[in-house]
Amino acid sequence: MGGLYYRDNVEQRAGSVEFQRDVTFGSAGALKLSVRPLFDGEAHRSERAEVWERTALRVPYDKAVWYGFSVKFADPIPQRDHRHLIAQWKREIGPEARGDYSPFLALRLVRGRLFATVETTFPVIPGMFLPTGAPVLTPVWLRPGKRQMRALVATDLGWTPADGHLFTAYTDRITVIPRGHELPAPHSGWIDFAVMTRPGPDGTGHIELFANDRWVVTVRGHIGHDEQGLGTRQYFKFGPYRSASQGEWTLYFDNFRRSTRSEDVLGPAGLAALRLAGL
Repeated sequence: MGGLYYRDNVEQRAGSVEFQRDVTFGSAGALKLSVRPLFDGEAHRSERAEVWERTALRVPYDKAVWYGFSVKFADPIPQRDHRHLIAQWKREIGPEARGDYSPFLALRLVRGRLFATVETTFPVIPGMFLPTGAPVLTPVWLRPGKRQMRALVATDLGWTPADGHLFTAYTDRITVIPRGHELPAPHSGWIDFAVMTRPGPDGTGHIELFANDRWVVTVRGHIGHDEQGLGTRQYFKFGPYRSASQGEWTLYFDNFRRSTRSEDVLGPAGLAALRLAGL
């Protein structure tokens, strides 16, 4: 009834989904999503336990939509320098598309740190250091094999330069506006996210990110992809997703909501901050 489903494919068979009542965020029940080793750490393989929006309910790619959900990391929290995602927003990929297009927005984990990324295409301004007097540019990880670049747009309080060692170039095509708060640490308990997405590969993209009713960041500019063969809609999925690894990784999810109206997703403090900014 919530418009979600657990997809059945090879990578998802590494995962499990369970409705349970023991760990919740004020609701009658929450999802427990876990992944276990399936491919014995084999390179270029992934293990997932993701819940997807149903295809018939997907939103047009160029429209703004608000998403909310609460997540809690179970112990142990992964500490490896390894690909771990907890939520991702993507564009549909049709059969004629060439390549593998990463999510235009993703919430990720590396070495136990939480961070957010935005994906788009080139160009960039290369180099490790910014010249004196340069405009504020956004750090990106160049991925020439994918014809994409990944921008670092938000981090938690424990983030260090070593955690972002891949983000060694800069771009002026994505603007990040900090709103005074960092992402919460994964070990801090339940985290309630509220996110507005409106992709815009032509430079009109707009993302708002809130956590625990605190405004984290606004992102504007070239967000997402517009190559041949891509579909007309965006979609959201959440749950543990990693490169093949060892050990079990578990997340709890609660309070999923989706709306075109911010007041249906944000709490009172977040909504007041948004209104004060005239958005």
